[in-house]
Amino acid sequence: MTDTATRPPRDETVSGEAEAPRGYAPSGKDTGVVKPKGTSKIRAHEGLETVDIRARKPSWLKVRSPGGDNYRKLKHLMREESLHTVCEEAGCPNIGECWEAGTATFMILGDVCTRACKYCGVAHGMPTELDEDEPRRVAGTVARMELEHVVITSVNRDELEDGGAGIYAETIRQIHAAVPGCSVEVLIPDFKGNEDALGTVVDAEPQILGHNLETVERLHPDVRPGGRYWRSISFLGAVKKLRPEMLTKTGIILGMGERPEEIRQAMVDLREASVDILTLGQYLRPSPMHIPVARWVTPDEFAEWKRVGEEELGFRHVESGPLVRSSYHAKDQAREVVAGGPGAITDVMEADIPAPAEMKLNLVQIELDRPGSDEDA
Repeated sequence: MTDTATRPPRDETVSGEAEAPRGYAPSGKDTGVVKPKGTSKIRAHEGLETVDIRARKPSWLKVRSPGGDNYRKLKHLMREESLHTVCEEAGCPNIGECWEAGTATFMILGDVCTRACKYCGVAHGMPTELDEDEPRRVAGTVARMELEHVVITSVNRDELEDGGAGIYAETIRQIHAAVPGCSVEVLIPDFKGNEDALGTVVDAEPQILGHNLETVERLHPDVRPGGRYWRSISFLGAVKKLRPEMLTKTGIILGMGERPEEIRQAMVDLREASVDILTLGQYLRPSPMHIPVARWVTPDEFAEWKRVGEEELGFRHVESGPLVRSSYHAKDQAREVVAGGPGAITDVMEADIPAPAEMKLNLVQIELDRPGSDEDA
């Protein structure tokens, strides 16, 4: 491993003098060359009074520090098998509660992501390896932990032809073989809209297939520049075309500058793809180099969005609260929620349109009509 993989790179000025790196570039990563994520400023925050990173958090966001017996045991297992968890990499506030309960979200395909999302604590850069033995080690750890439900997510691996779908599928199969009866939930990237890659994962038969939308349409290009709003929604809709009985799931992070009407519209759009389960949680800023928190969302507002989602819009289940993350109470969802059939959106959209981060500066990004619009293109 070279030095550039273990410490933040430095940008060069025109004169050749080095200056401090811009953006989030944590050191100590062992599966790739880490690069800065860029500026923490986004257009949606212009003129908006955001929350200072030194500001005291509301009482409802206070959690106990992790450190129980099960927590230490699980951490030892992860290090022993050279495995990663998104619980650690993304700084999840529920790590103590979940690990003490013997559950964790495994993060496969390394700990360096090819995308530079402005809210995410996972390192950005260029991965340098593909660990094809990882599925076996994950399955072995699941067996040693005697888990009844396991969540598998990953970094984005856009440099791979299938985005890592084959490793996902093999991990699912190995877990099913090693621990019969253990339900498997996956939280996958968008694989750049590759429906064949999606089919590879679906054919391995996870009990829940998740892919996070993360934010509303207006904020999407700024905070998630490697993805596209409709690509993510339609990717979930395509799951129902491939396997109607499979549970689909997504998550939205609140507090990044979205407006109430935009939250509702995103929920409506997701129901067009017949998404079954929605999680809503509070954005927490991982570092000063990530975008600021725009506001603290109250528990009462989260409760109201749960009511709207379930009673008005027809989600099969909405997990909504300040500390909620994608895998929170996932085992209960896998056991209790019954999938709905296909929705109005079943074909992958925007698969052939570059995401904002992929577009060259001299190109114009075309604004697409919303699905179902009667306006002429």
